[in-house]
Amino acid sequence: MVVPRISVLLADDQRLVRAGFRSIIDDEDDLEVVGEAATGAEAVRLAGELRPQVVLMDIRMPEEDGLAATRRIVSDERLAGVRVVVLTTFDVDDYVYGALRAGASGFLVKDTEPMELLHAIRVCARGDALIAPAVTRRLIAEFAGRARQPDPSPRLNALTEREREVMELVGAGLTNDEIARRLVLSPATAKTHVSRVMTKLGVRDRAQLVILAYESGLITPGWLG
Repeated sequence: MVVPRISVLLADDQRLVRAGFRSIIDDEDDLEVVGEAATGAEAVRLAGELRPQVVLMDIRMPEEDGLAATRRIVSDERLAGVRVVVLTTFDVDDYVYGALRAGASGFLVKDTEPMELLHAIRVCARGDALIAPAVTRRLIAEFAGRARQPDPSPRLNALTEREREVMELVGAGLTNDEIARRLVLSPATAKTHVSRVMTKLGVRDRAQLVILAYESGLITPGWLG
């Protein structure tokens, strides 16, 4: 049986970096690089033409940076199935929050191990979110909390008490299994709750759910301790 490959678009202004990523990705039976872009504008254009499942997006590029390009891709309804994984050489600055706020499904530093990169592509391709282990929950909370004053969203009124609990835990960075243990649920039930919350709030993935949890004031930095 032929296994469908996950299509990947590389966006980085350094040809050598793109070549390295291509070598790693094309060695995998379930992954393939379908295009390369050297600028943010080119990444947006190729995303529209090729409809890749995942875009590996460098933040610093000429003409248009990766954050702007990410915003354009995720806001295009025709590209609803495209997920963006942002890559940068920095892991302790506002780029973390900016990338997630722009709509990225993942954030990795460029010195990530090859296996972690491949894992990130697969995770984001199936609609989940991934943040590099080097980017701690406390750091995400810090930037999300200081980005702006909490702005309670009326959308949260649609959630049940249990769903709000689940959203709080997602916002704190817990996985489905961790949520299940904390609320004494089965992993399948926890996953169902997370999916329902995302559907009710109209968010693309867990990364966007985390951002909404902080921006709405549902949780605050250091909430989980």
